[in-house]
Amino acid sequence: MNAVGIDVSKGKSTVAVLRPFGEVVASPFDVAHTGSELKSLADFLKKLRGETKVVMEATGNYYEPIARYLHEQNIFVSVVNPVLISDFGGNTLRKPKTDKKDSLKIASYALSYWGDLKEYVPQEDLRKSLKLLNRQYLQASKLKTMMNNNLISLLDLTFPGINKLFTSPPRESDGHEKWNDFVLTFPHCDMISKLTIKAFSKKYKKWCTGNSYYFTEASCEKIYKFSKECISSVSSTESTVFAVIQAARMLNSATENCNAIQLEMNRVAAQLPEYETVMSMYGVGKAMGPQLIAEIGDPRRFHSRKAITAYFGYDSENNDSGQKISKSNTMTKKGAGALRRTLFIIIQILLKTKPVDNPVYNFLIKKQSEGKHYYSYMNAAANKFLRIYYAKVKEVLTAADTPT
Repeated sequence: MNAVGIDVSKGKSTVAVLRPFGEVVASPFDVAHTGSELKSLADFLKKLRGETKVVMEATGNYYEPIARYLHEQNIFVSVVNPVLISDFGGNTLRKPKTDKKDSLKIASYALSYWGDLKEYVPQEDLRKSLKLLNRQYLQASKLKTMMNNNLISLLDLTFPGINKLFTSPPRESDGHEKWNDFVLTFPHCDMISKLTIKAFSKKYKKWCTGNSYYFTEASCEKIYKFSKECISSVSSTESTVFAVIQAARMLNSATENCNAIQLEMNRVAAQLPEYETVMSMYGVGKAMGPQLIAEIGDPRRFHSRKAITAYFGYDSENNDSGQKISKSNTMTKKGAGALRRTLFIIIQILLKTKPVDNPVYNFLIKKQSEGKHYYSYMNAAANKFLRIYYAKVKEVLTAADTPT
């Protein structure tokens, strides 16, 4: 019975091996993340007499290569949430923080919970790629939002309110929005208001044709009238116009990046067996579907619906002490924040579109009619959606793995 604790960091890991009753098989030693040193570690662990289990924390992406390598060497590996290790006291009041102490603490945790350790199983390459793409998409979306706010802030000086004048949806080919492309050519209201309606109509029609946008005389007159009434805070100097155009170009670049990642996510997600099932769920589109699949992964790794909701922080914790018995109505929020964000957007879609035959929407309305707080009934509906997702996708994946 050999409990191996590995404290993973960037470039190296610290390893300690314990046996019951405090027997130290191997004092903490460092292992570099190279092929030769990992091979030496695997050979050392295989030579230990008795059963061996390796435990490490889920530390970002650092643990993945080590866990995968040892798993491929037929060594039992368990990856646990760092919170569990942090809360594990190790029978001491002191909490020293060094790599050597941490490796011994992880090994002690492995001994204490030997029978409860779950074996690490590497994700399929497709699912791993999809999750990496989703994390890149989330970062790109943050950048896009920042660029969007920056451009609107500049337009408040040169062309206030022009971004609200266009209602066209983003273009599917590159994700461009019409108002953003428009201010690339007309970054200041003076560039329109100083023209005659006839001259602007000619320029606007040419712009629509060149940028593959639909032209109507009504929209042209609406923009012209808006520009004549618009009051800018700065004049249309060369430097002002340059600043707005550069901001619009940066937003377009961020938009194109998000769109490209989203297209690739759909291409990858479409190769998974549950793709059609997920996409058929109400409120899930080409943007949300791949994100759901990426963050949840294979739902069969959860033993029940309660387990999946707990994993992503949609459960609550009781607070009992003595004669005080109470149940918390707040979520633990211990889990993937990216998934909670995606689910929240889907529930917002249900709330706006009001699909009366949808069970999640009906459940949401029921909670709303009970006088629940906004976030309370939104989170309850998200929990409901996640449970339905778990049941449907698990059934599809089980059927796909069943030989015919």
